[in-house]
Amino acid sequence: MNKEQITNPGPPVDGKTIAIISYITIIGWIISYIQYGNHKSQLAVFHIRQSLFLMLCAFAVCIVSMCFAFVPYFGWIISLGINLVLLGFLVLWIVGLINAANGEQKPLPIFGNKAQELLKGIK
Repeated sequence: MNKEQITNPGPPVDGKTIAIISYITIIGWIISYIQYGNHKSQLAVFHIRQSLFLMLCAFAVCIVSMCFAFVPYFGWIISLGINLVLLGFLVLWIVGLINAANGEQKPLPIFGNKAQELLKGIK
């Protein structure tokens, strides 16, 4: 058994696999980020940035929605409307996951290019 087999057990991980895993919850994103550190790939880092930005935006929308839920009278209606935006995030998540599975580096509609620009520190 050589040294590489001891330090890196298991099947090799490619950029496409890392890209797909990055879209599966925050735990998946953390796993993909750690794997990216060991297996650098342009495809992987592209989707790591896209999925992180998508998750951060969805989290921010959830926080805003919860704040409006406690406003008397019309707050719950506004909160319900804001929650509809989360359906849009679900669609964007599906688009990103399909792009990752196809090995494409297409930015997500609406804010994909902004995600690449803002998170360019992830190299």
